[in-house]
Amino acid sequence: MSTDEGRHQMASLGIDGLISGLNTTDLINQLMTAEAAPQRLLTQKQTSTSSLVTALQALNAKLSSLGDAATAATKASSWAAVKATSSHPSVTATAAAGAQPSTLSFTVSRIAQSQASLVKLPTAYDTATPTFTVTQGGVDTVVTAASSDIADIVAAFNVKGSGVKAAAVNVGTSAAPEYRLQLTGVDTGGSKGFTISVATGQDGSGSEVLALSTVRSAQDAQLTLWAGTTSEQTVSSATNTFSGLMSGIDVTVTQVEATPVSLTVARDDAAITKLATGLMGALGVVMSEISARTASTTSTSEDGRPVVTGGLFSGDSAVRGLQQQLQSATSLPIEGLSPAEAGISINAKTGMFDFDEVKFAAALAADPAKVEKIISGLAARVADVATGASDKYEGTMTLKIRSQEGVVKTLGEQIASWDIRLASRREGLQKTYSALEVTLSNLQSQSSWLTSQLASLSTSS
Repeated sequence: MSTDEGRHQMASLGIDGLISGLNTTDLINQLMTAEAAPQRLLTQKQTSTSSLVTALQALNAKLSSLGDAATAATKASSWAAVKATSSHPSVTATAAAGAQPSTLSFTVSRIAQSQASLVKLPTAYDTATPTFTVTQGGVDTVVTAASSDIADIVAAFNVKGSGVKAAAVNVGTSAAPEYRLQLTGVDTGGSKGFTISVATGQDGSGSEVLALSTVRSAQDAQLTLWAGTTSEQTVSSATNTFSGLMSGIDVTVTQVEATPVSLTVARDDAAITKLATGLMGALGVVMSEISARTASTTSTSEDGRPVVTGGLFSGDSAVRGLQQQLQSATSLPIEGLSPAEAGISINAKTGMFDFDEVKFAAALAADPAKVEKIISGLAARVADVATGASDKYEGTMTLKIRSQEGVVKTLGEQIASWDIRLASRREGLQKTYSALEVTLSNLQSQSSWLTSQLASLSTSS
């Protein structure tokens, strides 16, 4: 490579500041920082909008929960909640839909049980794989043992669907075991008694009923209603649970009770109170969320001045309107009845709602119908507001979230567009400064050549 070629190649590279002495990289970075100012504003706006979307989504989820709680408090079935209590711990009762306040007296004559019997097995079998038939409730179930060994016979009876469970009990010694086969019915009830037979003959066409020694007989549970009165009557159940003994009431017994048991079905004040507390709790969560996201924060600027920054929901008309709607729905009278009569009031200092459970309990005891009218009417209005805002298709809050998500997407596209624009601008600046370095290099080369030529002319003269 000649000297001139090397000089030309070096000049064409435009090394940063090699000729001009300028830090062109820093200059370009400073220019790009200024050029990127609009993109930074877009990024800041996208960040704040994304934060708003997240906050709105959290609020919408809480609104949905409020709508569910309010809807539950509007249902008549919720206000018809009753609780069944028994005078004896061995008798329990559960109340379901349709249960009405009432009382009932009875004794427990029997409890349900399954059959348990000892089976006298044959000393020998006609086949290597003995076959047994379990007859229970008119249904025959055939089980076949893998061998005449007691363990295989037990396993055969213990297959699913046989209707019985088997256990081999050793009444002998470990050195000379003597087994008794105990069979216990899977299901309780008088109709679940069973018999056992074994197939006989080489082809298994015969049958022999095996002797059973009863340990426990199958029987139904039995209650004696209105014991000791002229209306005394018995009822039976194959299990220890008497389903629908009273409308919507299931009763379960665990032992015989000769002493009369009193069953009382009364209004479930705890469940009804839970309706109100659940509603007011969900409302408080929503109102607190709005308040926290609206509150301003104060910071100090670099020059020491206070800077007040509004919350994410500050100035948001949709959220402010929602807050006002919920306040109106909860505080306005219902058919002339004030929510305060049921223990609900608005706190003048915080703007939040207070719920006085003591006052609510007193009002419920004095006039349950009035309390139901107040709470269910208030709940209906709250449910309309909450579900109208949080509906996953047409809710006002849902639509606002979608709108803001669209803004975030559009800003992202604009930011990406600026990336391309700025990359092109940087490339242009780099070419410009590179060209400057090359030009200066060429001028320097020309200056050096002219100087050398002038010097040679002076020498010749």
